[in-house]
Amino acid sequence: MIKIFVCLKQVPDTKDIRLDPVTHTLSREGVQSIMNPYDEHALEEAVRIKETIGGEVTALTMGPPQAEEMLRLAVSLGADKAVLVSDRAFAGADTCATTYALAQTLNHLGGADLILCGKQAIDGDTAQVGPGLAVRLDMPFATCVQKIRTINGESLTAERMMDDGYDVVELKLPALVTVVKDINEPRVPSLKGKMRAKSAVITRLAAADIGADATLCGLAGSPTQVAKVFPPPGRGGRVTLAGDLDQQIGQLAERLSGYFS
Repeated sequence: MIKIFVCLKQVPDTKDIRLDPVTHTLSREGVQSIMNPYDEHALEEAVRIKETIGGEVTALTMGPPQAEEMLRLAVSLGADKAVLVSDRAFAGADTCATTYALAQTLNHLGGADLILCGKQAIDGDTAQVGPGLAVRLDMPFATCVQKIRTINGESLTAERMMDDGYDVVELKLPALVTVVKDINEPRVPSLKGKMRAKSAVITRLAAADIGADATLCGLAGSPTQVAKVFPPPGRGGRVTLAGDLDQQIGQLAERLSGYFS
């Protein structure tokens, strides 16, 4: 039976993101948390693989206790198990410390045949956790996968999105894949799935449970730190063109001609 893990992240809804004018950091107060949209597609692909060739899907996240709500959603969407890695020792982790904690967790749980991740998280946009985790686990990986063509217990072939088309790659399992939104259309939870999620047992693991070294966790294990988050300065000199379309085109052409004269 193929063991599939899906790495999920709970992120603030970007429609509600605000910056604190004093601290210049993201203000999360009153902001709804959601499952990272790219991770929704990773979860959907994992469930589809399970439905096609069999296996077991485990949803995995590192985050605060309230991330359990997102894991229950994952169960309602088809995950068989859910694991929450939560400890104050993980607070402030950058992608390096995050991949360390996730790798320790996966080793503690007996490893995976296939790991699926979203291409990136919409809050940090680094796209580093998937590849970083694969490197820590010493397994092959492919990023920006738009389609998994074939998969069995030994290998998979996939289409990796490129700027000018796509590459076809083959990976021997165990392997890790990050996916883009083109790969599928996520399902909505069924009533049966919602009922199962309510009674699902969410496994909770702390730093000590996974044998994590405190010096490699959280801020202590993060070689990078965010000093400040700020909006870009507004651009001045905006010009509004008036009149009908033909008049606006004439005004635009006149202004552009001044740049090349």
